[in-house]
Amino acid sequence: MVERFLEQTTFTSQEDFKNNLRIKVPANFNFGYDVVDAWAAEAPNKQALLWTNDQDQCKTFSFAEMKKYTDMTASYFQSLGIGHGDMVMLVLKRRYEFWFSIIALHKLGAVVIPATHLLTKKDIVYRCNAADIKMIVAAGEENITKHIVDAMPDSPSVKRLVSIGPAIPEGFEDFAKGIEEAAPFVRPQKANDNDDISLMYFTSGTTGEPKMVAHDFTYPLGHITTGSFWHNLHQDSVHLTIADTGWGKAVWGKLYGQWIAGATVFVYDHEKFNPGDILQKIHDYHITSLCAPPTIFRFLIREDLTKYDLSSLQYCTIAGEALNPAVFDNFLKLTGIKLMEGFGQTETTLTIATFPWMEPKPGSMGMPNPQYDMDLIDYEGRSVEAGEQGEIVIRTDKGKPIGLFKEYYRDEKRTEETWHDGIYHTGDVAWRDEDGYYWFVGRTDDVIKSSGYRIGPFEVESALMTHPAVVECAITGVPDEIRGQIVKATIILAKEYKEQAGPQLVEELQKHVKKVTAPYKYPRVIEFVEELPKTISGKIRRVEIRQNDEK
Repeated sequence: MVERFLEQTTFTSQEDFKNNLRIKVPANFNFGYDVVDAWAAEAPNKQALLWTNDQDQCKTFSFAEMKKYTDMTASYFQSLGIGHGDMVMLVLKRRYEFWFSIIALHKLGAVVIPATHLLTKKDIVYRCNAADIKMIVAAGEENITKHIVDAMPDSPSVKRLVSIGPAIPEGFEDFAKGIEEAAPFVRPQKANDNDDISLMYFTSGTTGEPKMVAHDFTYPLGHITTGSFWHNLHQDSVHLTIADTGWGKAVWGKLYGQWIAGATVFVYDHEKFNPGDILQKIHDYHITSLCAPPTIFRFLIREDLTKYDLSSLQYCTIAGEALNPAVFDNFLKLTGIKLMEGFGQTETTLTIATFPWMEPKPGSMGMPNPQYDMDLIDYEGRSVEAGEQGEIVIRTDKGKPIGLFKEYYRDEKRTEETWHDGIYHTGDVAWRDEDGYYWFVGRTDDVIKSSGYRIGPFEVESALMTHPAVVECAITGVPDEIRGQIVKATIILAKEYKEQAGPQLVEELQKHVKKVTAPYKYPRVIEFVEELPKTISGKIRRVEIRQNDEK
């Protein structure tokens, strides 16, 4: 399948990749027809989805079955009045009906809005009115459906509610019954254009209301690099990305690039994360490829890995937050596998990564994905030299790259602020070494300017995380009359250190940071807390810590 969309499918070096990566974009590309149905015709019995849950249930779906069920779902949604351009929100956790629904909506030319099950009434009302959502398809669990029902009086655009079960509350349609009774699917006569909106995410953001990030129908092709070259997948791969379907990471790792590569997507539908359960699934289902955020790997390396047969595991990738080198080193020591880091945003596909032909540098994101014309620039727009910090930007003066978002929906001002003069501004700061590897520093708003130095939160957090007392931490800047700002650490302590919280432990942690990184970066202020303020997607809200300090 990959060869349908690439002029060259194998690469031996970053130079080869940079010079020869060419993605072929068909007219009116539709992932449902051009990938899922194409696989069903070419290799109908090939396993597409292997789904398990924490109740010991297991279901497998071939590509032929995925075509069958997505056609049934598309026909059912048609009968509910859903068609080209209609906005549909999916609140489906990790249930396999998510895959039926998103592909069905692609086939109809509708707009998919994945959402987390953690949304409150207020969140749902905001989303429904901001995007004129027409239908919501949700898991039939009281903690989800109650918020949806409560939101409906203030959400006039919503015409249909659908539940996939187990309960079908009053006012909800029955998904399972609906698809079973659906008429044979007839493909809509109106084809989607490549620049039509197909997918939209409300970003949780660390400041302000969520933005609506709109992607067009070519977006899945931008994930060829994600699946085939970062995850290093092939037709015999069984790939697990740990992510809820409400977040962008799900389509990064549980759908587009993986199915274009012909890999089996493995899904573990669970309520409570347990590192031992993940290791057991790798053992039981012979998973070959794993992608997860650093936090997950931090938990995995604390387990007794000798209790599990992990011999099937060949490749591991890591993203979602910057990787502390200590996690890389420990995982390598325990498994012999090097963690390959990647970086991107909800607005993009994979933009920077450590690819298979590269030797990873622990703590580095890797090198730019050549489908993007990337650069690091200073405040005056100058490209910075090796070793200098600069904002990560994507140059678009030669055209919009495949995978970059279309716009912030209904927000021309915000789109223009972020993307102007042929440059998309990521808002993330990094530096590049002499070999061309990129190193994450922090968000532009989070960089601390102290006594003439620019200090990135991540480098101090990485130093602190190597101390056994620290479970999690956030670094922020505190105003200071002499230095402009000083470094503050807000720290969650390990259980065995909580009784030691006090001046002596503060001094020990300060000395530790001075030893691990440049002395001027040490936190002059340390606060011990029980929890850190976070967005609904789990990102630390440093802005909230700063605001509380100002108060």
